[in-house]
Parts: sequence; structure tokens; C-alpha cells
Amino acid sequence: MLSDENYLIRIAQGQLNILEKCPRQFQHTYLEQLYSPADPKHEEKQLLGSRFHLLMQQREMGLPIDNFLSADAQLQAWIMGIAEVAPEILELANTDIFRESEQYRTLQVQDYLLTVVYDLLLADNNQAQILDWKTYPKPQNQTFLERNWQTRLYLYVLAETSQYAPENISMTYWFVQPEGKPKNIKFSYSTAQHEQIKKRLNQLLNKFSQWLTQYYAGGEFPQVPEGNQACESCQFAVRCDRAYASSLNNSSSATENNLLDLATIEEVSF
Repeated sequence: MLSDENYLIRIAQGQLNILEKCPRQFQHTYLEQLYSPADPKHEEKQLLGSRFHLLMQQREMGLPIDNFLSADAQLQAWIMGIAEVAPEILELANTDIFRESEQYRTLQVQDYLLTVVYDLLLADNNQAQILDWKTYPKPQNQTFLERNWQTRLYLYVLAETSQYAPENISMTYWFVQPEGKPKNIKFSYSTAQHEQIKKRLNQLLNKFSQWLTQYYAGGEFPQVPEGNQACESCQFAVRCDRAYASSLNNSSSATENNLLDLATIEEVSF
């Protein structure tokens, strides 16, 4: 990550989540680029999620997808599930609605370039809706999603980079599942929420600027207090002297010994 007055630092929702949860974890992950070997099962799920996103993108572009569906029963089941519970999402014939898959938007705030990628953006003259595909085994908690920076940043950036008032913007997560029908969680937006997010975003970025200055002067990002729940599943628990039990000590030590120094870390959200 660059720290240079001639460059804007690119920030996405995943980085904001980690920065808010634990600044020291952000340092280890993004500045020092330390990462543990990936779990093969997790990689397999990510690959399937990537294929679903690509499939939905190709469909929006009018490219044939039948061969993909016939070769993968899981993808076929997910598409059929969406077609059953929300056929309007797959309707491409309505020319009155603007729709674009994998739409990339940026917004400069301070010395940072905030970036978002909308899985699908639907809009007309009055309102805009962000759709996001999730391939988790089950839907996440609504309160968790509401506080997550993906929800906050995606809504905020669209309001800042379009003519739509916050009240005319919404975001819907669609959870396609191994079994059962797809489920969704929808978030409306408001001017009051927009101002709250703006305030919190600037506060977080101000702190980030201070931490970066300290880091490049030889310091480190702050740690969360001992006993914080964020440490319970963190791969850096031993490195940060936050291992709280022998079982975690053993698990984290194994992870610590296998840390890899990667050239790049890609952020993927499924």
C-alpha cells in the first residue's frame, strides 16, 4: 500500500471492516501482507461463488450460459431458485430500467479513493437498487449486515455519485443456498443515515491517516484490548500477544509458523 502525496490510497469495504474491527490486524494483513495458507474447503466455496457471480454477469451481458448450467447442478439450482422467488430480477426485456452487472464506482474522500463493485445495479428515473449475491450456507444476521461496511459504503457511494436522494436508494442481499429457496434481506436508506455514515467514515479515515503516519515513522497500528472477541478467531493472536487459551495458542502457533509473505492480497466478497 502506497503512502505518497501523489497517490490516492484505494480503500474498499473489506479493508474498512478490518480497520474498524482491529487496526493491528489491518497492519499485518494489508501493509505487511502476511497471510496464512488458504483452507482448501474455503477455496472451493470461493471458487463456486466466483463462478456464480461470473454466470450472473454473463447473463446480464446477453452471453449464453446454458453450457455452464448443464455442467453444474448447483449453479442451475441457484438460477432456478431466483427465477422462482424473484423472476423480475432476471427480466431483461424492460428497457425502462437501467441495469448493469459488476458496476465499478469510486469516490474520493480526503486522500483516499473509496471503491465499490455492485453485483447488479437496477435504476429508473425515480429510484436505484443495489443487488448483491451471497453464496453463504445461510443468511447472515440482519444487524450484522446493517453495521457492515459493505452495506454502509455501497449505499453511501451511490448517493454521493448519482442524482438519487438517499430515500430513493436501497440495497438487497440475495442469499442463494445449497438447499431451499433463495432468501433476501433489504435495506432502505435515508438522509439521516447518510450523514451518520459520512461522519463515521471521516472519523475512521482521520484515524487511519494518523496510524499510517505513525507506522511509516517506525510505529505500529493500535491493538484491541486484551480479551476482545476479535482475537478469538484471528490468525495473528500469537503475534499480537492476544492468545487467550492453550487451544488458541496451539492453533495460532501453527498458523503463525506458516504465514506467507504475499506480493498481493485480493479482496473477494461472497
